[in-house]
Amino acid sequence: MTGMIPFPDIAPEIFSITLFDREFALRWYALAYIAGIIIGWRLAVMTVKSPRLWPNNTPVMTPAQIEDMLTWLILGVLLGGRLGYVVFYQPQVYLQDPLSILAIWNGGMAFHGGLLGVIIAAWAYTRSKGLNRFSVGDLIVLGVPPGLLLGRFANFINAELWGRPSEVPWAVAFPGQAAQYCPDIVGICARHPSQLYEAALEGVVLLILLLWMVWRRGAFRKPGLVCGTFLAGYGLARFVVEFVRQPDAQFISQGNPLGLALHVGGYGLTMGQILSLPMIGIGLWLILRAQSRGAAQPA
Repeated sequence: MTGMIPFPDIAPEIFSITLFDREFALRWYALAYIAGIIIGWRLAVMTVKSPRLWPNNTPVMTPAQIEDMLTWLILGVLLGGRLGYVVFYQPQVYLQDPLSILAIWNGGMAFHGGLLGVIIAAWAYTRSKGLNRFSVGDLIVLGVPPGLLLGRFANFINAELWGRPSEVPWAVAFPGQAAQYCPDIVGICARHPSQLYEAALEGVVLLILLLWMVWRRGAFRKPGLVCGTFLAGYGLARFVVEFVRQPDAQFISQGNPLGLALHVGGYGLTMGQILSLPMIGIGLWLILRAQSRGAAQPA
């Protein structure tokens, strides 16, 4: 193949230490979660300290309430992301060994499940505090793209969730037997760096769009507009990248070589695309709702 880029030699572990005969390691993926949460938290605090961004110049939350809600959201991300992966992608495997569900250090987190966990946690918190859930949703999603950006970088460093075989000049030769298994290719197999595509669309582009909407267009003054834009934007970005992303191994079989989970009108959809369609639909509904209502309404 031409135009191949060798995979960079970056260890998935930043450092490791041994305590009491057990090794503990800090991995890039864990650091991405930690840094993403911190950046999202600081973005949220920054916006509530700018009253002009909010309806009637009144922020929906205080910095103290954001810190209080953060614990709920972290639990929602972890529980939702893990259970989402188990239910959406590998239910048979975990039904055979239920205790392995707890082994999150072995990998296996689903964004769509984590999003659902965050929605449930945010709904419960806003209900207990009597807050406008649409405005709180806007506040939360503003801080999500940095975490997505860092998480996709970590996926790339871990040499996981790579794309389909390709001959584009920037195709990457990912290491590992699974990445190098390309039956139709003789020699080294290079693939789309789909993790970096997602980092650019879900992380950089979506973050710039949301920041512009909030600081330049006053989007927080229309509760639900930022949240809807994020959901529709992420769903669209994920749907598009799925065309060049290698489907998860559990969907690939002899009779289903492309890993297509559903056939609609002769077109195959991957599981990632199926899960993204409701996000796009709900996002568009939130955008239309926010535009029609304008000023903040009780939620």
